[in-house]
Amino acid sequence: MTRLVLTLLTLAVILLIVLLMWWGYRGRARRQAARLPAFPPVPEGLLAQARAGELETLLPPSTGVYASTVTEASWQDRVAVGDVGFRANATAHLLAEGVLFDREGATAVWIPAAAVRTARTEAGIAGKVMGRDGLLVVRWDVDGHGFDTGFRADDKDDYDRWVPAVRALNPEVKTGE
Repeated sequence: MTRLVLTLLTLAVILLIVLLMWWGYRGRARRQAARLPAFPPVPEGLLAQARAGELETLLPPSTGVYASTVTEASWQDRVAVGDVGFRANATAHLLAEGVLFDREGATAVWIPAAAVRTARTEAGIAGKVMGRDGLLVVRWDVDGHGFDTGFRADDKDDYDRWVPAVRALNPEVKTGE
């Protein structure tokens, strides 16, 4: 075989692998769309107020990277419906009404206070390992389905304030989950 044939064969195999990965992710999104509930929408006007700096927050906003949202079944079971499974730069806002992740170039993620089950730090989520206590993870419910949303703050010292403050949003929060 010539070098050109081997190169074309290698490119064809790589293209096939990428196509199969895309097809699998699309299938996962279709399956999840059928069984997972819709995420709560951001309350009207809240996002505009957050971007204008007009919100009354419980803590100063925290900048960083929104890692992803996964089902509580596994830290690797990324939600493929919509764009909540994709990483994006974000600003986290903690309000009495809930937690808002304002993501750059992606849909904002809103977690109502009543949906919060717990908050903790973790090493990773959905294939993104950030090191010991590298992520703030909020566990929350929508219609009986549990989710974990991961956020990597630029300043890791924020976690010492955010974890107890997020837990305090919902009086029914369990600290040991």
